[in-house]
Amino acid sequence: MAKQDRAIRTRNQILESMASLFNEVGYDAATIAALVERTGLTRGALYFHFASKEDIARAVLDEAVTREGLREQAFKVQEWVDLGLLLAYRVPREPILHAAIRLSVDPKARRLFGTRWPDWVAVGEGFLTEAKQRGELLPHADPAVVSRTVVGSWTGVQLVSEAMSEDLDLAEEISVLYQLVLPNVVTPTVLARIDSSPYRAERLLKEQSRTSAVE
Repeated sequence: MAKQDRAIRTRNQILESMASLFNEVGYDAATIAALVERTGLTRGALYFHFASKEDIARAVLDEAVTREGLREQAFKVQEWVDLGLLLAYRVPREPILHAAIRLSVDPKARRLFGTRWPDWVAVGEGFLTEAKQRGELLPHADPAVVSRTVVGSWTGVQLVSEAMSEDLDLAEEISVLYQLVLPNVVTPTVLARIDSSPYRAERLLKEQSRTSAVE
């Protein structure tokens, strides 16, 4: 068991270290040589887990669509909002999630691996479709269109926030995005009960941590 745990830790170390390199220098300039220097691992140890830089990039993208911290709520719209807020809180703190976005906007990486945006759109559409069936959305709100638009807007906000200033807090910026979008797609009765606070994601993750500790 200890050997298996060590292998998992090594794999995660490789993923996080290469993700940090992708974030710092981009896909093309990130090299296995730089990864060896950063991790202190041998090339043999690296290649035991991943056959190439391309394999590591695919593994990073595989980690992109995550529901960590998400809890069942009274309204499906709230779960949809929570998903975006959680990602906004986690991306600046988790190199792998950050790198998944960086790879998705990198022209060469996108040609090689595609992106996970269609998956995010599909996840959001699922929440919104159920929300509409429950009467939480306004009649004109098309779940597919709303999800696609918000995924694109979310990505744009993240990239602009990062480029403009380190002082801009992504969670706060994404909170503003939802505050602008929600009145146009959510019924007034439901809207009054939706929490899009920038602090909500941190609370949800703390609740998850407490629940896991009890279990």
